[in-house]
Amino acid sequence: MADTFALENQKAMRSAALPKFVLSLLTFLITTISAIAQTNYGKISGRIVDPNNKPISGATVIIAGNKGIATGVDGRFTLSVPYGKYEITITAVGFVSKTVSDVEVKAGAVEELDIVLDVKANKLDDVTVKTSARRETTNALIAYQKNTNTVAAVVSAEAIRRSPDRNTGEVLKRTPGASIQEGRFLIVRGLADRYNQAMLNGVLLGSTEPDRKAFSFDLIPANMIENIIINKAFVPELPGEWAGGLVQVNTRDIPAKNFFNIQIGAGVNTQAHFRDFYRYKGGKTDWLGIDDGTRTLPSSYTTKNRFDILSPADKVAIGKEMPNIWSTYIANAPVNGQLQLSGGFNAKMKGSQQFGGVFGFTYQRNTRHTNIENNGFNFQGGGIFNPDYTLVDVRYAEDVQWGALGSLTYQLNNNHKVSAKTILNINSTDFVSARTGNENFTSNLDRVRGSELGFRQNTFWNTQIVGDHNIYVSNKQFKLRWYGSFGLLDGFTPDQRRIYYVQAGGAASGNPFLLQASDVLSQKSGNRFFQNLNDYIYTGGADLSHTVTAFGYKQTIKGGYMFQIRDRLFDAKPFSIFLPRSNNALRALTEDVIFSPQNFGDGSASSNLFAFDAIRGTRFRYIANTILNAAYVQFDNQFTDKLKLVWGARLEDYDQLVGSTRKSDPRFNNVRVRDFLPGVNLTYKVNQKVNIRLTGSQTVVRPELRELATFEYYDFELNAAVQGTPTLERTKVTNLDLRYELYPSAGEVFTLGAFYKYFDKPIEMLFNYGPGGASFFNYQNPASATAFGVELEARKKLDFLGAAFNKFTLQANAAYINSRVNDDRLGLDRPLQGQSPYVLNMGLLYDNQKHGISATLLYNQIGRRVAFVGSEDQPDTYEAPRPVFDFQLTKKLYQNKMELRLNVQDILNQKLYFYQNADGNNNFNKTTDPIRFARQFGTNISFTVGYAL
Repeated sequence: MADTFALENQKAMRSAALPKFVLSLLTFLITTISAIAQTNYGKISGRIVDPNNKPISGATVIIAGNKGIATGVDGRFTLSVPYGKYEITITAVGFVSKTVSDVEVKAGAVEELDIVLDVKANKLDDVTVKTSARRETTNALIAYQKNTNTVAAVVSAEAIRRSPDRNTGEVLKRTPGASIQEGRFLIVRGLADRYNQAMLNGVLLGSTEPDRKAFSFDLIPANMIENIIINKAFVPELPGEWAGGLVQVNTRDIPAKNFFNIQIGAGVNTQAHFRDFYRYKGGKTDWLGIDDGTRTLPSSYTTKNRFDILSPADKVAIGKEMPNIWSTYIANAPVNGQLQLSGGFNAKMKGSQQFGGVFGFTYQRNTRHTNIENNGFNFQGGGIFNPDYTLVDVRYAEDVQWGALGSLTYQLNNNHKVSAKTILNINSTDFVSARTGNENFTSNLDRVRGSELGFRQNTFWNTQIVGDHNIYVSNKQFKLRWYGSFGLLDGFTPDQRRIYYVQAGGAASGNPFLLQASDVLSQKSGNRFFQNLNDYIYTGGADLSHTVTAFGYKQTIKGGYMFQIRDRLFDAKPFSIFLPRSNNALRALTEDVIFSPQNFGDGSASSNLFAFDAIRGTRFRYIANTILNAAYVQFDNQFTDKLKLVWGARLEDYDQLVGSTRKSDPRFNNVRVRDFLPGVNLTYKVNQKVNIRLTGSQTVVRPELRELATFEYYDFELNAAVQGTPTLERTKVTNLDLRYELYPSAGEVFTLGAFYKYFDKPIEMLFNYGPGGASFFNYQNPASATAFGVELEARKKLDFLGAAFNKFTLQANAAYINSRVNDDRLGLDRPLQGQSPYVLNMGLLYDNQKHGISATLLYNQIGRRVAFVGSEDQPDTYEAPRPVFDFQLTKKLYQNKMELRLNVQDILNQKLYFYQNADGNNNFNKTTDPIRFARQFGTNISFTVGYAL
């Protein structure tokens, strides 16, 4: 396997090229996008869609006075006119014409109009619908959601324009039914991140974390977003690997006018700032989230195989070359900071040709101080338990996230458009975890102290090219969309260090703290850990649709194909400093001097000085390859004015290889599964304000590659080992939804729905207890699980309470879910891991456009859920409910060009508890239930200033 990997030489390849790229991008933005001088002209821009939210290309937009333009392949149009009030008329073959009055254009500004045209019936040949710009703009807030082809929550372009949110993550936090944890883990309908998926501009967005489905939503500035759709039911044209929600983020292609925005902010965390903050000596580019080579292996280390055949003395020599940094120092936590730049340009060319783009850059640096209780218990049955260890961890972390995204679009004419889009994200954490406490309660009651020093760097890059075309064959129009994408995820952990001391018998014994070291190689103490993970993801596909008129209505057939290839190279290098023979005087030295070069010997078995070696085993490296081929056919049928059916099927063929390419290798694991995924979505439009939806489908949830690999490592925070389970199978989910939707007035919505899910072989994480820190986690497939839920969503203006409340809006989402896992063989009958029994999201919004003031108060809480599945002698570990309140206040100045924003996140700062029940009562009692973990994060307070050129 040594020749399989090209990872050994990837030690210092995190170069300064990325900062140079960012500098070049900023220079391009500033020089290309000049400040816009006020003129006597403004613009009318918008998008024309049909009742199914599909763009109408070739529609004619005419201003009174005969000036007009045709919409492009994406249904968009832009008109440049002198400031004033206008009346525009939109016509398209097969659709009812619409005239919009009171379209007010201001000098140097853009008036946005998103308009829905109804399909023409024979009896309406000469009818033109008349409306006003204000009414159309208000209708745009809810029209997209009302006209979706399935159960979904939609944040329209108009809603995003009106909101004070600065990025996608903030938009999603204000969306009922969705929750974001730690800024990147998505929860929909109470289901954890495993069951959710994300797409960017119609292409699957790879995870920004190596081992979990995570998406850095806060990387995309809000003013670059066209809309956000959270699908809660499956349609065959979209990928089928999810069960909770599919988030589609669509960005703008060509802006209506040139723009450039900048936002600068600073903030504090109530736990991290204004108190001691512990750090260790790192590299010069840590502020960029990039290791400068300080933590890489010395040049004398070449490959694993060559290291393994070295003499003990030569191995020690390499260990002595590594930086002797095991202690920490007290410093002041740097103030949290953030910078966001976004811009766009539109270059008009000959005829209907256009060329434009949008660009964004984001930098965030945040400091965290997390207090953690970490306990283990020995359960004896009958409600009796004894503590095995009680630890207190304090984690000091500096998180750096920065990235850039860009899009260039060329519109050849109204029938052809090609876009190239790219996104880059660097996400890193530099941390110190300090541990104190007691262990071995059943024997000596030892006192312990330890630490973990680490730096984790994740680099995510995705680039895609997309084409949209109207193709005419014998005067019949076909819509073709094709795409290709390449993604890279690089997970890099250089020189993560762990050290552990034990005072035998505790403080009363008078014994000294001694390093936990012996002649056994350990991942817990004296450990230096290096890890490289590289994912390469190739995606391509195309969709073709054709619309015909049958039975007096428009009928659409759509088909497509997608493939995705994912290659992973994983290599971990755990090293251990150990003692061939005991030496208590050496073990009693403190962290700052214990591993000094003079304390190392020759590595021989007779030496009582430190030796250095690698922890060997094939479990520390693996390769993986997955090939997904998917094809679908989908029919969009309108049977009457009220009844619409979207139905079809998707076939996904998934070929998965994990471990090794050689069948003779015990790690070899090759599985191929073909899934037929039907989807039926029926919508009955009772009237213009009421929809009733009924959907049924099947989807899948596949294990993460890490969960299938034989790789095993010690997790300091869990105080246990984590290992994969190669026999894990994918989960197939059957979904049913019934929903009533009411749209009483513009911008308001009320929905009531019920849903049912059946999970065939769900995936769960299992805790296996072992005394003295010998516990481990792995994964299992119970036979089945079910979930039944009722969901309520409402968005209501409060003007009915009186004039004092006419600027307030209340939005809420509440769901109750009953889930059960059943497996007679394993004796299971309990809630599904990761599924909360209830979800509460509420928001009170204030919007005073006249004075440029807006405020939002958000409340989120999920019910207790199984965090870790227990074993025969260990009860399940539950995550207790925790209310989270966030507040945002925004003030616009200087004709809305400047914006001041105050954000307060997690106002209450309540502890997050993970507990076990010895008595079988799952309700949380802090005084009697054994607390497995407890974490407190602090309140984040930030202030930002933004300006738009």
